[in-house]
Amino acid sequence: MASFDIVSKIDPQSLENALNTVKKEIQNRYDFKDTKGSVELDKKSNIIHITTENSMRVKHIEDIIMTKMVKQNLDATALDFSEEEYASGPMIKKDVKVKVGVDKETAKKIVKIIKDSKLKVQAAIMDDQIRVTGKKIDDLQDVIALMRQSNLGLPLQYVNMKS
Repeated sequence: MASFDIVSKIDPQSLENALNTVKKEIQNRYDFKDTKGSVELDKKSNIIHITTENSMRVKHIEDIIMTKMVKQNLDATALDFSEEEYASGPMIKKDVKVKVGVDKETAKKIVKIIKDSKLKVQAAIMDDQIRVTGKKIDDLQDVIALMRQSNLGLPLQYVNMKS
């Protein structure tokens, strides 16, 4: 039986490189001159902490982060900007979650899409990834093409292709 895994992960080194270039750009940009803004990555919980004086600068920093991620060949949809910013003294802070792994709801949607396609494959949820197995590699490639067409708001990678 041929199989492959559907996962969602980001290279931590590339993410760190992107955030380091964000920090350098914040230091060098004229509109951020004399500000106390910072961008920090919490590697254990995969959260980017943004701290600055006002919400306009938070939006600019978010744009810079997305631009630098694209330059590092990272998918910016892996960032969850949905959390609200909050005040901490004279500063405004915002936590941006980096989505790693396929959550249960998205995994169920993926399995449903695969089953609705009527392809002769089986999909099984395994922790934070989905294993797809089938008799023919062509069917598996059709599943990959199908998943690339569906927009789930999550960057997906297709790994461990075995025949």
